[in-house]
Amino acid sequence: MKADIRIAWLLARGSGRREWWRFSLTALGAVLATGFALAAVTVAAVSGQVSIPYAHGLLNGPGERTGVVGTLVLLLIPVLAFLGQCARVGAVRRHRRTAGMRLAGASPAQVRRIAAVESALACLLGSVAAFAAFAALLATTGHAPPPLAWAGFAAVVLAVPAVAAPVGVLALRHAVASPLDQMRRTGPDRRRRAVPGLLLATVLLVTGALLPVAAADVHSMAFPLLVVALVLLTGVGAIWVAGSSAAYLGRRLTRRARRADVLIAAGRLAQDPWAAARTHAALLLVTVVGVGFVGVRAVLLEKLGEEEYLVQDLAFYHAGIDLAGAAVLIGLAISLCGLAVGAAESLATRRGGLAVQVAAGVPRAVLARAALLETALPLAPALLLAGVGGTAVYVTYATVVDAGSLPLAPLLVPVVVYAACLSAAALSLPLLRRAAHPQELRFT
Repeated sequence: MKADIRIAWLLARGSGRREWWRFSLTALGAVLATGFALAAVTVAAVSGQVSIPYAHGLLNGPGERTGVVGTLVLLLIPVLAFLGQCARVGAVRRHRRTAGMRLAGASPAQVRRIAAVESALACLLGSVAAFAAFAALLATTGHAPPPLAWAGFAAVVLAVPAVAAPVGVLALRHAVASPLDQMRRTGPDRRRRAVPGLLLATVLLVTGALLPVAAADVHSMAFPLLVVALVLLTGVGAIWVAGSSAAYLGRRLTRRARRADVLIAAGRLAQDPWAAARTHAALLLVTVVGVGFVGVRAVLLEKLGEEEYLVQDLAFYHAGIDLAGAAVLIGLAISLCGLAVGAAESLATRRGGLAVQVAAGVPRAVLARAALLETALPLAPALLLAGVGGTAVYVTYATVVDAGSLPLAPLLVPVVVYAACLSAAALSLPLLRRAAHPQELRFT
């Protein structure tokens, strides 16, 4: 392990200009993860009933602070998915020196460990920078956390790169570098492809067990557990639908497509159908939460308008709603960044094949449309299922609180997310001209 760390440090120091954007993205993800975790530790360090002149009293009570801490911790999920995308891009971009390490006797597992340690080093840089900015913010506001909180801060700074390393290994578990300067990606076997189905069945059983209990007593703990189970059920189902639909559409369109862009996209989906599920996992979960949140927000504001609340009470509720909405938007933005990085990683992986296609006479416009179709085709049914799950969440809430009408605005959320996903995938298209350059033919 010491040798792997030393090699990763040397490779990080000797990286060229093309590698620094990957380090920058990884460090940015570490900054976000560290910032959310430090904020969670700061809020959790406050004890008892206090008076904090922020957020209209949202941080005064222990119960409300627990909800804020939970929201900040949940934001780490899309950040970790983003770091996994950066780790995959880094391995592919350095395939030439990866081949050199294989020729020197390194195993595929050691290559993946070295790439993971490189990600951890970039995360350490980002976490230290985030902590420095956080400490400066504390000094500016005059807030002095207790000594136990400072121990938590130090643990967060060390935990972010420690978590980033296994995330990098997990993200690179199917990437195999050959000693002949080639990169290939191995697909999961049938047993691994059965894991999402087993997880989906497990969550479905849990949801079915909670449903009668929640229906009998909506004020019991079974109701919030039912909502969480619905979100997980739909999220896991949407991820499974993304992979399954990609495999089905790839096989179907490969036999029947008559357009070149559709045929190229279908071939890519048939070759690695579960790449869509890996790339869109966090995005689909955020979509389920987003649809549910927009619906619950509309119902809650309607109920608040029907009751006679004090002005400070309304401000308190609006502060909580705004905080939850900001968390959903931040999670969506991070997930879209991960999708853009995943699209760029896909183009970088196939740059040799793209160069061959351009040299054979395929227009770049056709390849650009094919790249967009790789995102659009499997994402449409998955987002549809995510929208159905989010609708089930807020319809359940509206039924419990006896809302007068059901809002229709949440139904537009999957459409907006779908358009945003296509826009994020289009951000990687400028890389297509470089990836399909004739000089890349030497890598084929």
